[in-house]
Amino acid sequence: MPITPKIIRDSSKTGRSNAQLMNHYLVEKELANRVRCSSREERQTLLPKLYDELFARVPDHPRLTRRENFEESDRSVEARLKILRGLLSKSTVFLEIAPGDCRLAYAVAKHVARVYAADISDQSTPRIDRPSNFELVLFDGFHLDIPSTFADVVFSYQFLEHLHPDDLGAHMDLVARVLKPGGVYVLDTPHSFSGPHDISRYFCDKAEGFHMHEWTYEEIAKLGNRHGFNRMSVYRFGRRWDTPLALMATRMMESLLRILPERLRWRLSQRFFGGVTACLWRASE
Repeated sequence: MPITPKIIRDSSKTGRSNAQLMNHYLVEKELANRVRCSSREERQTLLPKLYDELFARVPDHPRLTRRENFEESDRSVEARLKILRGLLSKSTVFLEIAPGDCRLAYAVAKHVARVYAADISDQSTPRIDRPSNFELVLFDGFHLDIPSTFADVVFSYQFLEHLHPDDLGAHMDLVARVLKPGGVYVLDTPHSFSGPHDISRYFCDKAEGFHMHEWTYEEIAKLGNRHGFNRMSVYRFGRRWDTPLALMATRMMESLLRILPERLRWRLSQRFFGGVTACLWRASE
């Protein structure tokens, strides 16, 4: 007889019942296990189907309900625009990977020369007109039909954690390929110390849903170095810090928290590390 999972963390702010959360958890865990056990060739066609199945079996999924909440969506777009502040200009070519409803890409289009949005399926909001300098590019997650060294800024939000470990290298190489020398990859992903951040957050202490891995700043810095990014800036306390000292202080804080007992580290990390927001700068050639 299967064991019924129990909620272990406060879920009162989700606006969903325990039964809805449990259904979401069980469905996403089932689908995520199929991703973890798949080959790269299988994932090229598997991922779009799994997300369609997830949304069909979990109609109360936040990604679906947020589409109808324009006020919440506007706040999310403004928060992401703040991350990009100072990196956009009228000559910028901008690429967003996994843009979701594309509302951020539409907003960025007002400030740049050209916007591309690359996703495995079209999830854009149908009731908003697309800007004339915007283009949606559908791809299989690996092979992006866009020229090399064309983008000034690449952005991904809540995306890296969904990548299968075997696909990380291909993703980073793709980003490095499309960026101009000296271009920047801006990414936001949940911090592992304060996680898990997928639906399994309410049922266990390890990500078991579509979050394949949750990250630290130290891990992101090492990942960037392996794929042609020669420096990293951190986004902390509402602003971007482009100094080595800020990165050093951030990684030192991580090192101190890492040695604490797991429960204490988790509680403190709710204040210090909700997510990893970083800028990886491609080496100039």
